[in-house]
Amino acid sequence: MLSILVAGAVSLFVTLLGTPVLIKVLIKHQYGQFIRQDGPTAHLTKRGTPTMGGLVIIFATLAGYFVGNLATGRGPNASGLLVLFLMTGLGLIGFLDDFSKIRHKQSLGLTPWAKILGQAIVGILFAVLAVQFRDDANRMPASFRISTVRDTQIDLAFAGVGIGIVLFVIWANFLITAWSNAVNLTDGLDGLATGASMIAFGAYTIITIWQMGQVCESVLNPAPGCYDVRDPRDLAIVCAAIVGACFGFLWWNTSPAQIFMGDTGSLALGGAFAGLSIFTHTEFLAVIIGGLFLVEVLSDVIQVGSFKLTKKRVFRMAPLHHHFELKGWKEVTVTVRFWIIEIVFVVIALGLFYAEWLARQ
Repeated sequence: MLSILVAGAVSLFVTLLGTPVLIKVLIKHQYGQFIRQDGPTAHLTKRGTPTMGGLVIIFATLAGYFVGNLATGRGPNASGLLVLFLMTGLGLIGFLDDFSKIRHKQSLGLTPWAKILGQAIVGILFAVLAVQFRDDANRMPASFRISTVRDTQIDLAFAGVGIGIVLFVIWANFLITAWSNAVNLTDGLDGLATGASMIAFGAYTIITIWQMGQVCESVLNPAPGCYDVRDPRDLAIVCAAIVGACFGFLWWNTSPAQIFMGDTGSLALGGAFAGLSIFTHTEFLAVIIGGLFLVEVLSDVIQVGSFKLTKKRVFRMAPLHHHFELKGWKEVTVTVRFWIIEIVFVVIALGLFYAEWLARQ
């Protein structure tokens, strides 16, 4: 537990103290956000606010993770390093997107295909490495089985390991692309994505700590309800580090935001969320844990689909948080109420997670 607490504390202080330093650097170089013209008019006042704050979130998470491991004299494990690789890799794609916006002085950065290609390269490398590195109990960081609260009987390697790897790479990349873009869509109001991410990763901190205490020590004689997860302690350290990083960043990102995380942060956080869902074997439970992100994506899909089919809009504007803004809700009101919705989703998910464990006792 010491390493988990240290990781969270270190990342918290890095973002709390490091973010204002980054703000000064970004202002000096005039690296400010460009606001889309078709968005809520109230957002036009945010033009020029420093962006790419995700850089400090990524750095703080890395610092928290490695210092947390050093605090107990243990080395890092494959699972934690791979999640951080995914987080950093997608953060790099987001950074290129943010920098392109600043360089060309517009709200559009990389082309959609360039963004997808970058995500695919990082995602494929992650997925291939995720089914390597077996431990003494023959566990890989990832599993070929589709998971809900734990692995199900649906095995992607039903036709052999080779086919299993191909199907797993496709499945993993779908999750990575879906979650990274979901967090990216949610990042539209001051503090919204930061706070929601802190809540979601807080849930994963609880889950990984629980799995750490209930891990299957022996595959030959496993305890009832144990979790066949590799490196749950390492994953808990990653989760705590991300929670701490988001907590500290929120001090500067809350309304009125002095800095935005940008695609640098949202893609990184979404990627980490996808990686944790795969490594904790909770891929479908993640749909509830990240319920707010899913709602935001669905609102965008419904809006686009409705307009293409009927030429009518369901919402005043998508994603959903903009709809309530245009209805007259204050930005802070929308943000806090959406945080409450995310907390409800997390409580439901943790209840299902614990109820499934109790059913096996």
